[in-house]
Amino acid sequence: MGLQRSPSYKQNVQPTKKTANDENKDNGSINMRTPYLSVPTTNEPFFDSSYNSWVVEHPSALGSFDLIMKATKGKRIVVFLDYDGTLSPIVDNPDLAVMSNEMRAAVREVAKYFPTSIISGRSRDKVKEFVKLSNVYYAGSHGMDIMAPPRPVKSSDGKHHNIALDKKGSEVRFQPAKKFMPAIQEIFTKLEEKTKKIQGARVEDNRFCISVHFRQVREEDYDMLEKKVKSVVENYPEFHLTEGKMVLEVRPSIEWNKGHALEYLLDTLGFSNSSTDVLPFYIGDDRTDEDAFKVIRSRGQGYPIIVSSIPKDTRALYSLHDPGEVLSFLLRLGRWRKKSSSSRSLARFKD
Repeated sequence: MGLQRSPSYKQNVQPTKKTANDENKDNGSINMRTPYLSVPTTNEPFFDSSYNSWVVEHPSALGSFDLIMKATKGKRIVVFLDYDGTLSPIVDNPDLAVMSNEMRAAVREVAKYFPTSIISGRSRDKVKEFVKLSNVYYAGSHGMDIMAPPRPVKSSDGKHHNIALDKKGSEVRFQPAKKFMPAIQEIFTKLEEKTKKIQGARVEDNRFCISVHFRQVREEDYDMLEKKVKSVVENYPEFHLTEGKMVLEVRPSIEWNKGHALEYLLDTLGFSNSSTDVLPFYIGDDRTDEDAFKVIRSRGQGYPIIVSSIPKDTRALYSLHDPGEVLSFLLRLGRWRKKSSSSRSLARFKD
């Protein structure tokens, strides 16, 4: 792909003072709320034209499937998936964002052939409850709560960091924001109290971050909701506020995001970050997935794929229109690998 490879991976969980405005700037967008959250209901011909132009810059991963697979020869594919808006549709009630049985079967099939991880802003337990698969790895809270195979992983200071075996001793939990849990619970309680009178507002505890959903909040109430949320967060200098798809998120101010989670998982799954034969596929729809896209672009190896039905600023190289196309892509990926395995087996039999 002709991109410059980044230096070897080192864990870094140092505090950062990044603000919501900084994150918007990092992602190259002037106003992230509009392109990530709303679909135009007027000027449809213009919208179609702009989307078609955008797809020229970010070709369909389905339409480019054969070309992509041709480039994987001799490479090891590792799959990373977002959840909401990628494996499940975006819905008004986040508790009802269930994935279809067809999508679950497709992810299960892909995971049979390729190491597969789901990196979500949801709590790890919640996304695992939605997905219901035992052959994938889970990273919740935007990568701040990871369950992965037990491998000795060191932080930048050479010390092991917040790793604990599960009850069976077969996996490890990596939680770089664990020390913030008491404060997170305080903030959650205060946000519930502050926002309870705003119709449609929902506060979700995602363990290492807090989501305030406003998809069902009236437009005229949004400014008041944002003001109330900021009034709570400003009393906690170790936290900052970001914005995603119809959601405000409160996160600990540490240098850790989905991009760091991708690097961590590649390392703990046994794929060296400096290896030239590893191709990460990352499929996601949200602004938070841009951190993972950025990591893949800096590696010079892999395929960042954005899920979007509207044009938006992104670091992704390819695109898929919606979760339906994600399903088609995963089904095709599973069939491609199965066919490749059968062909190799037949060739060995003939030999």
